[in-house]
Amino acid sequence: MILRTFSNLFAQYQACFRSARAKSTLSAVIDETGKSGFILKSLSTDIFENLALEDWIHDHVDLQNRSMLFLWSNAPAVVIGRHQNPWQECNLQVMRQKGIPLARRRSGGGTVFHDLGNVNLTFFTSKKNYDRHRNLQVVTSALKGLRPDMDVRATERFDILLNGLHKISGTAAKLGRTAAYHHCTLLCSADRALLSVVLKPTCQGIKSNATQSVPSPVKNLLDEDPTLDCDTIMDSVASQYNTEFGFSSPVTLVDPSDELSLPGIQRMARELLAWEWTFGRTPKFSICTTFELKNDTSICNATLNIDIKNGIIESCDIEVPSDWLPVELSREFSLHLIGGKLCPYETSVITAEFLRTIPQNKELERKMYNLSRRVVFMM
Repeated sequence: MILRTFSNLFAQYQACFRSARAKSTLSAVIDETGKSGFILKSLSTDIFENLALEDWIHDHVDLQNRSMLFLWSNAPAVVIGRHQNPWQECNLQVMRQKGIPLARRRSGGGTVFHDLGNVNLTFFTSKKNYDRHRNLQVVTSALKGLRPDMDVRATERFDILLNGLHKISGTAAKLGRTAAYHHCTLLCSADRALLSVVLKPTCQGIKSNATQSVPSPVKNLLDEDPTLDCDTIMDSVASQYNTEFGFSSPVTLVDPSDELSLPGIQRMARELLAWEWTFGRTPKFSICTTFELKNDTSICNATLNIDIKNGIIESCDIEVPSDWLPVELSREFSLHLIGGKLCPYETSVITAEFLRTIPQNKELERKMYNLSRRVVFMM
């Protein structure tokens, strides 16, 4: 498969647009080529940069008479759908420990784990030409081209199954007013042990109308055939894309952090990275759960009831047996949490401030510390 970098392509056309910087962009260069099909491959493995590039293309490239394929892979990350609840979908504590970021994409669908063994494919078209069935046909045909006897087929849910059992690809989409994109994953050699850990939520007692993921057994293509590495599969999909749609596009490498050719891209990436988008856009939900508290001499059960809107605690009621902790202390602690983010770091700060207000009593301090630690653990 022929490769070229966008910077080289950009240089070929830059002279044509010196009179207007706004035209010296990816969209202008694509327009100047006059091609109806284009294939891009990201030079970045940053989830926020790649998601931002998807949205930049959707917002800035004229897709009315053009289709595009975007190929990309990420360092380890968990990606949730636009309408999902991260506390309900993944193990946030393990992700923080391992430095695995959480990203909320602008399309719907379920939660997925990305790493460098996972290929991402985004099909851009006009809204009227949006066709997920045909896009997935490109993927399955590409795989069969590499291994003709492979049993891969798309489902009515727009997943791709291997041998009729194991999911190797999931789908999500965004339909705008005139343009659309459909993206899917493809498991090549992903860390399935890490995948199963980070996609196992630990927060119990959530009540929410958010879209929930449907768990499925998964398998790597590399387990089926050791020759099916990510680069081989990307090349095959690109070639099949050209064949299916009658294009002759080489694969163009693009840097999604290049602000000159992608004006506004860094702001878009920062918006995707912000807590207010990742967590704050979670649909309103509540948590009602019971947990155990103990110290050197006693054990008891406590209950936690909180309502969360836009990631902010709207109401909070922590009930602890009065013989374990004075009622007024648990009530005051509950009130202190209202208005704060459902975030372990912010809650830890609020807790530390509250602990400085209670009477100097070592046993009470230990009990309050245990209580706050259990509350923070659920975040």
